[in-house]
Amino acid sequence: ITEPWGLEGAAGVHLVHPSSTPGRSLRLGLDADNYETDPRLKEIRKAENYSWMDIITIHKDKLPNYEEKIKTFYEEHLHLDDEIRYILDGSGYFDVRDKDDKWIRISMEKGDMITLPAGIYHRFTLDENNYVKAMRLFVGEPVWTAYNRPADDFPARKQYMKFLAEEAQ
Repeated sequence: ITEPWGLEGAAGVHLVHPSSTPGRSLRLGLDADNYETDPRLKEIRKAENYSWMDIITIHKDKLPNYEEKIKTFYEEHLHLDDEIRYILDGSGYFDVRDKDDKWIRISMEKGDMITLPAGIYHRFTLDENNYVKAMRLFVGEPVWTAYNRPADDFPARKQYMKFLAEEAQ
């Protein structure tokens, strides 16, 4: 399990145990070098209904409109569907908001898979290597729309906030 840690903020560093992280990052015995034929990945895709996937390489020499895309990925936003990413190579960070609206940074590296629930505010950035190759997985047809904060009126956000409130009890 990839350990998340708090980002500097008004309240300082906030440490969070992985089990209380609103997104989850797991090493699931996946073989990132052989993802095309990995039986464990096939099992996960079938069990979770991940019927659609593609590969994105985020690097200045590989991604068209690189600078613009990096800024877009780092803008705090949410999606109306879960965001599932499997890191095939390289590394980066997902930042997510905890129940107190503080940042949690999740380090992602080769072999990690993360699911960010619909309605969670988040952002993505590369680390000092400036390179990541990731599989993007979806249940059904992909929906690429990101809603920048504030986006609190969407049903997905309200449902996520209800989930957080129930988890706190």
